[in-house]
Amino acid sequence: AKWRRIDSLPGVADSFFVNDIKADLHDADTVYAVVDNHKAGDFEPYVYKSADRGNSWQSMSGDLPDRHLVWRLVQDHERADLFFAGTEFGVFFTVDSEKWIKLTGKVPNIPFRDLAIQKRENDLVGATFGRSFFVFDDYSALRHVNEEVLEQEAELFPVREAKWYIPRRPFGFGEKGSQGDAFYSGPNPPFGAVFTYYLKDSLKTRKEVRQEEEKEIAEEGGDTPYPGWDALREEELEEEPAIVLTVSNAAGEVVRRVTGPAGEGFHRVAWDLRYPSFAPEGEEGDFFSDDDSGYLAAPGTYTVSLAKRSGGTVTDLGKNQTFDVVPLRTRGLVGADPAQVAAFMQELATVQRRTGGTHSVMNEAEERLEAIKMALTRSTAAGTQLGDRARALLREMQDLHVTFDGNEMRETHGDPGPATIQGRLGTVGIGNMFSTYGPTAMHQRQFEIAKEEFEELATAVGRIVSEELPALEAELDAAGVPWSMGRGVPQ
Repeated sequence: AKWRRIDSLPGVADSFFVNDIKADLHDADTVYAVVDNHKAGDFEPYVYKSADRGNSWQSMSGDLPDRHLVWRLVQDHERADLFFAGTEFGVFFTVDSEKWIKLTGKVPNIPFRDLAIQKRENDLVGATFGRSFFVFDDYSALRHVNEEVLEQEAELFPVREAKWYIPRRPFGFGEKGSQGDAFYSGPNPPFGAVFTYYLKDSLKTRKEVRQEEEKEIAEEGGDTPYPGWDALREEELEEEPAIVLTVSNAAGEVVRRVTGPAGEGFHRVAWDLRYPSFAPEGEEGDFFSDDDSGYLAAPGTYTVSLAKRSGGTVTDLGKNQTFDVVPLRTRGLVGADPAQVAAFMQELATVQRRTGGTHSVMNEAEERLEAIKMALTRSTAAGTQLGDRARALLREMQDLHVTFDGNEMRETHGDPGPATIQGRLGTVGIGNMFSTYGPTAMHQRQFEIAKEEFEELATAVGRIVSEELPALEAELDAAGVPWSMGRGVPQ
């Protein structure tokens, strides 16, 4: 092999440093060079390409920002015109060597001195100056970017195969569990199916649109008009814009809706492969304390569609992708078929929806009865009959609470007492929410007992709430007792 001096880079003097030089991964005659001239006070980005083995060079710096000195250049191993550049203030990518787009997110404006691609996972790894390493997980969506895509209102990129399993929690809940803040740990890639989408423009609220118009008027020296109270009220009540990703199974049934950011550019959100929680707000019927997730969906083929929520209206953007959810590994023990497990968990979720709703109704009924007792102390109605009935209904509801979720006072003394409806359902839920093997015979028996006991409780609660309590409140109104919560509009 022979070496020869390359001195034909346009505008490059001897004082320039060669920060990087790379051979093209797809063409043996093409080579790339990254140089800088910072010692002379020149911090402009210089990236060059030669298609004839260094005999002539053309700039591919494109619209890289001023003062963004370039340190590294890497090329995608599948798409020849996809490049990443590590600069003094972040990482950029291009698909035409003219327009460079910055990769933003949780990455600060810091120098990326080196870049590498993990080909199996399509991960971009960046080494920074003084701020450790950053990983951009699965950048393969960028292979589908072109000028046409960037001019569309929105784009939803292909979704890679999602692995079906239960993530381990080696340190307990949270990132570090009880290990302490000094224990080092780095976040894993998002679990589940990861969706990547692009928005050409941000979805703006009425207030943001108005403020932009006022800014333009002010810059031209004009007077900004006052919007008026009605317009300001509409701005106050407007719902924040968002992107809505809807996941459906092979039968077309909606499995989950996930919301995402509505700002311009590229975004990524993940579906955790679970149905939503069926428990009412504030009820712990789903056995999850940190999110709104329910039971695990079965492996199979799914479709995700893209919609925008703006101005109180959800509009389909006509973008969808089909993807597969597949088991990570073959199970070592014999278990129920995943579809059967999903059917069992769906029945459990339905019961949880009912029990959670019933529990909320019971709490509300107790609050109404307590309020009635207070209102009667300020009443001039003769006799004690109304108060006696209110106290009797309250005591009955309190006894039903013990059947539902136990005697709190007894539990504080170390005696849990008889098994409760909530306790039996909790055993079934905890035993299956974090397992892919399906319910055991014990789980199935506990579930049957809980359903039988709940039907009796639901009948009693329904009688109190639908019949006896409304009748009592009607008599309170007739007797002129001061209004209390739950009694409707005073007549």
